[in-house]
Amino acid sequence: MNDRSGKEVIPANADLVFEIELVSALEITDLTVGEGAEAKPSSTVVAHYKGTLKSDGTEFDSSYSRGEPATFPLNGVILGWQWGVPGMKVGGKRKLIIPWQMAYGEQGSPPKIGPRADLVFEIELKEVK
Repeated sequence: MNDRSGKEVIPANADLVFEIELVSALEITDLTVGEGAEAKPSSTVVAHYKGTLKSDGTEFDSSYSRGEPATFPLNGVILGWQWGVPGMKVGGKRKLIIPWQMAYGEQGSPPKIGPRADLVFEIELKEVK
């Protein structure tokens, strides 16, 4: 069927088939499943974490090196954390492999995180507020 300009259009009630190629996705691996309170998307969490570059393992940030866990509202962090932390329970440890689109994007976060950098976080959930 064609429209008035002669372009082909999809007829009503047509069956459609789409082929989709997934080029990157958030990877979530539970290293230890916790038994305490569960983090929700709107939670503020207290967590120990280590962040490294996926490309070469260079550490760019770590609460362990500072000697105390960090406190974050999940609605104020990178998308990889917003999607990767909810569902964790206190006492749990989780590894997130975050594609650059869900991290710091095209610009990165200089000087330690370059443009389009995929990140790896190991997170230990200490408390849910």
